Amino acid sequence: MGAVKSARTGRRMPRAVRERQMLDAAVRIFARRGYRATSMEEIAERAGVSKPLVYLYLNSKEELFTACIRREAEALLAAVQSAVDPALPADRQLWAGLTAFFAHTARHPDGWSVLHRQARTHGEPFAGEVAALRDTIVAYVTGLVRAAAHEAGAARQEPELAERDVAGVAQVLVGAAESLAAWMTETGRVSEREAAATLMNVAWVGLGPLLRGERWAPR
Repeated sequence: MGAVKSARTGRRMPRAVRERQMLDAAVRIFARRGYRATSMEEIAERAGVSKPLVYLYLNSKEELFTACIRREAEALLAAVQSAVDPALPADRQLWAGLTAFFAHTARHPDGWSVLHRQARTHGEPFAGEVAALRDTIVAYVTGLVRAAAHEAGAARQEPELAERDVAGVAQVLVGAAESLAAWMTETGRVSEREAAATLMNVAWVGLGPLLRGERWAPR
């Protein structure tokens, strides 16, 4: 009983470890029950701590949910950025980034649910946190598309893709990746590599003519 009591009160466990356990528990419950239906008692019970200790560490349910959003956002962004080698050709960089994105969401479905479903449906300040993450990812993908346009333009010795087109393509890629990740995690019908390959086939093959200066227009 003494060991159990010591574990529950957190006397022997470093704060960082205890806080990670609380966030792990919170992400799982928020993802499955939603923000409003989740109670601090449930989180404390799952983390193996007292409710006052959760409040001591994370102050309020709103701050706890915000901490979950930020942690999951930082982990997702780090997974994508660390997978991309800037020395590789543009298509390999995009493939590496997409594969890392889908692999991370597949392995952390609760975290993805918090980011993609829960945080966006409860207004500010939560939606703003996710919007900031999306802006960062869009900026990163914009850089990849710009590199691809530069690579294609240099090969043809022609002008590069206009910045407006680069920005638009990046928005399309991020939006498609989000939708595909949601479908993948909710249905389990495809693997992360299959999801990445699907988007590469649609995006990169479709992007090829645009990078060559070919444009579709209504007749």
